[in-house]
Amino acid sequence: MKVIKSLLVILFCLFLLPFNVNAKENVEIHIFYSETCSFCKQEINFLDDIINKYDNITISKYEVTKNEENVKLFNQVRIAFDLEKSNVPLTVIGTNYYIGFNDSISYKIENAINYYSQRIHQNLVDDIKFGTFDPETDKVEINTIEENLIKLPFLGVIDPKSFSIPIIAIVIGLVDGFNPCAMWVLLFLISMLIGMKNKKRMWALGLTFIFTSAIIYLLFMVSWLKITLSITSILWVKILIGIVAILAGIINLRNYLKIRNEEVGCTVVDDKKRSKIIDKIKKIISEKSFILAIFGIITLAVSVNVVELACSAGLPLLFTQILAMNSLTSLEYIMYMLLYIFFFLLDDIIVFAIAMITLELTGFSNKYSKYSHLIGGIIMLIIGLLLIFKPELLSFHF
Repeated sequence: MKVIKSLLVILFCLFLLPFNVNAKENVEIHIFYSETCSFCKQEINFLDDIINKYDNITISKYEVTKNEENVKLFNQVRIAFDLEKSNVPLTVIGTNYYIGFNDSISYKIENAINYYSQRIHQNLVDDIKFGTFDPETDKVEINTIEENLIKLPFLGVIDPKSFSIPIIAIVIGLVDGFNPCAMWVLLFLISMLIGMKNKKRMWALGLTFIFTSAIIYLLFMVSWLKITLSITSILWVKILIGIVAILAGIINLRNYLKIRNEEVGCTVVDDKKRSKIIDKIKKIISEKSFILAIFGIITLAVSVNVVELACSAGLPLLFTQILAMNSLTSLEYIMYMLLYIFFFLLDDIIVFAIAMITLELTGFSNKYSKYSHLIGGIIMLIIGLLLIFKPELLSFHF
């Protein structure tokens, strides 16, 4: 119990620390516009909206029909880009420019923001303003920004890479969910709950166990993400994590080959500890006080999930490593972790719901745990190799 309490204190303290998000370069968006231009008004409204989405952008607006200095700067920018026509809106980010405004250009602007956020770059318009760039003699090097946009019916313009992290969250979360270390506890808990006459109490105790498990997992993943964000840019750390992932993958595959013809459960909890947990569940279920029973279930879920993390920490650690390698907001980090946890708990939710509705617990075995070793081992092996040899393939958000 002392070890569990210490781990919880550490996790809670880490959870209170602010996110140490990867440093982003400041990106300045320059827009040259006319007050009478309808497309200009649309883009200005768009820019006013996205300034709340990115914490590292500033927007400079130049009206070019009334202000002589703005007109002069506008013409210098046109000369620098070799633009013959004086069309507006003209948007300049770094050394890239966009003429006009529509859905495609709005997505190109956001692509440019993500691109320049990751790089120290030239701010061409400021250089012209402050005289460090001569548009008459100096040459602009326009950056080639990878365009990953496709237009689909009903969905409009989308970036297919934006789907990569959610898919990884779903797949790894599902595989992680087929871990026997907490499932056997839930199954025994359900077998005890089925004998109760009070259905409301049955649902309350079971759901409390599941949701407490979700909170503990989220605390663990948030805490590890904060650590990972501060060290993920160090090359040898990525290589070390990759090596650990490869070794863990090999061990999982070896375990699968070893136990594929056997009926096995959680190997972390021995028979003595399992008996103690079973006695604890019986005591909780027989508790007359509903409040004390709820508190007992919460304590049980905490202790079981701390043990389970020792059994399957590899997959959530790898997932948080992938998150740390992508330029995301704090809200996006949390959303992807919640998506992971939902699919991690999906099998528990389905098993519990079916048992509570039918009042039966049949057809469940430890067979799925064998395949979790196989699929989990393959995933860890692949991600480990990518971390070492092709880490850029795990950066989906740029």
